[in-house]
Amino acid sequence: MAEGDAGSDQRQNEEIEAMAAIYGEEWCVIDDCAKIFCIRISDDIDDPKWTLCLQVMLPNEYPGTAPPIYQLNAPWLKGQERADLSNSLEEIYIQNIGESILYLWVEKIRDVLIQKSQMTEPGPDVKKKTEEEDVECEDDLILACQPESSLKALDFDISETRTVSSTFLEVEVEELPPIDHGIPITDRRSTFQAHLAPVVCPKQVKMVLSKLYENKKIASATHNIYAYRIYCEDKQTFLQDCEDDGETAAGGRLLHLMEILNVKNVMVVVSRWYGGILLGPDRFKHINNCARNILVEKNYTNSPEESSKSLGKNKKVRKDKKKNEH
Repeated sequence: MAEGDAGSDQRQNEEIEAMAAIYGEEWCVIDDCAKIFCIRISDDIDDPKWTLCLQVMLPNEYPGTAPPIYQLNAPWLKGQERADLSNSLEEIYIQNIGESILYLWVEKIRDVLIQKSQMTEPGPDVKKKTEEEDVECEDDLILACQPESSLKALDFDISETRTVSSTFLEVEVEELPPIDHGIPITDRRSTFQAHLAPVVCPKQVKMVLSKLYENKKIASATHNIYAYRIYCEDKQTFLQDCEDDGETAAGGRLLHLMEILNVKNVMVVVSRWYGGILLGPDRFKHINNCARNILVEKNYTNSPEESSKSLGKNKKVRKDKKKNEH
């Protein structure tokens, strides 16, 4: 029983970290100990017309045998419209019992808001009240999320790898894929930077690692955490694996983020240079944020509609048994 509880707790923590990395300031921690969170969802981030706050509490049994306890907060959400949305969320849970579903819930709500904004009806009559509530929510988010300082990208001397082929999958798989580097994040003298490469076979994973380790700066990093996902068309399965490189559980958390974002045929390496000050759980937040930023920048993330449809389905995953050594 204790093992089951520990497993659920780990899965919850991984999902929470992934959600925070995906949604940034839209995600708000209300009570970390009680596992109560709130996410503000809108039809358009830049010019929101319809906004809703989803508050969730994660029971100990979630995601194994119990759903999240949730509350939908929006002045305009009433009657049949509220009932229909609640039924949609509960249907998603039933279709995905035992799976992490917060991402699916958020994107389902966003789909509903987008559909609503595309209708001819005007915005809510209580728009002023909604905006005031949003301001209060933003204040909470500012308190909950400390700003991160970023540095200019490190000057890596691997310009020869920056030639990207638009038809990469047709290139011989023995070829070294192009490697891109994200903008570093620093916090209390520790620096985190993500590196990304398209991969279609485990051999390319080794090639990317070898190329990165040719750079003295990357080779000197305290940790080089990585994860990759390769989609096998013939078997319709994912070949995926991860490596902590001494940062316990970091690789698994990174892979979980990539699963939630439903990326494929890509590898992400996050280098961390330790600055002498312990960061605690914040280090996982920075690792995931680095990874998410470069995946979004390089257009590896699906649209919300595609992710919502594919994430809840049963996926065959084949673990790469042979770990890559470096």
